[in-house]
Amino acid sequence: MASFSFGAGNARKLRRIPLYLAGRLLTAVVPRSRERWVFGCAVGVADGALALWRVADAAGERTTWLVADEGQAQEAERLGIPSLRRDSLRGLWATARARVVVVTHGFGDVNRYAVAGAFVVQLWHGIPLKRIGLDSPETTRSALLPGSRAVTRLLAVLYRRTMRQISLLPAASHLVRGRLESAFGLDDARVPVTGEPRVDVLSRGTADERRSAARDALAAVTGTDLGDRRLVLYAPTWRDGDVDPAIPTTSDADRIDAVLAHHDAVLFVRPHPLGAGEYRLTSERVKMLGSDRVADVTPLLPAFDALVTDFSSLAFDAGLVPLPVVFFAPDVEAYVARRGLYGRYRDVAGDDVPRTWEAALARLDGILDDPTDAVEASRRLSASVHAHHDGRNAERVHRAIRARLTARRFAAPPRRTIP
Repeated sequence: MASFSFGAGNARKLRRIPLYLAGRLLTAVVPRSRERWVFGCAVGVADGALALWRVADAAGERTTWLVADEGQAQEAERLGIPSLRRDSLRGLWATARARVVVVTHGFGDVNRYAVAGAFVVQLWHGIPLKRIGLDSPETTRSALLPGSRAVTRLLAVLYRRTMRQISLLPAASHLVRGRLESAFGLDDARVPVTGEPRVDVLSRGTADERRSAARDALAAVTGTDLGDRRLVLYAPTWRDGDVDPAIPTTSDADRIDAVLAHHDAVLFVRPHPLGAGEYRLTSERVKMLGSDRVADVTPLLPAFDALVTDFSSLAFDAGLVPLPVVFFAPDVEAYVARRGLYGRYRDVAGDDVPRTWEAALARLDGILDDPTDAVEASRRLSASVHAHHDGRNAERVHRAIRARLTARRFAAPPRRTIP
């Protein structure tokens, strides 16, 4: 499993400063087209970027997806999306020429050196529970001179200046809007409450239609005959390069298998794509659902009967299904001390959060017997952060982009452009 940390990532950014400067020179002289859009997403051709691409394509926008590898190129071709390699010269040129740049994680989703001057749409990739961006000390941690306050201050200045390039950052609700404004250092005008395109799929059609489609898709990608069995998703969040503290021991694995057998259930384990550590679970009732198989798990949520997680934003999305949630956080004190949270964890997860697999499985066992109370709690949590539930978030984002582009065109002095 791939591992990543802010410390290592920030050290690389510092070494790339000359390339960023060269990119600024390029974008200062290359005119941007009024018509071209580029899309990128760190996890592949997926997430909110794909939802917005579909709306933009239907509206007649000239779009290109910037892919990181051959697998993403093949997926783009399968979906009928024009694509270029992100890190190629053509990817650099496409980013430098695009009027609109759409990302979900960071500017590295497209060609990071040619973003300056574009209308940047940062869709983000989940409602933050853990502190992110300028609100988290992890953002300015560096493996290069890790104890240097000067390096920390430099990274904070660079991060703030970079985030100022964001033109639009859609928020799921006014509550989430405040978190995003603080984390990215943006004003209200850039963070409209449109809803998030990535969760549109959880609000379209009937619940039965969504469940059937999700189970069919899950069966196809995993090669598993699901039948009528109950399905549980375990999705721990990122530990900034540290090993996941909840990897089951041998005795934990036996307990997991016993609970699954009792309910004729299957557990799908989805480690964070940037996490560390390996799950060695040999039960036939446990399947891995890594990002190598499924880039974006959100469309598959209706397939499941319960979600087990710690600090993942999936907990906020589960109520749209609705899906009961078991919160399981063995390192809650250490994690909160290092990352920090927006609000109190108990306000989201309850007062008695399981710290061991034994306790988490007891909670799961009860929910699979009777999910009523847990489903209602999940609905309430989702309602507190999702203002829109109509499956049209991507349409609202597209309208907001178009309105702001029009306002820019008439408010600013004309700049030479090439169609």
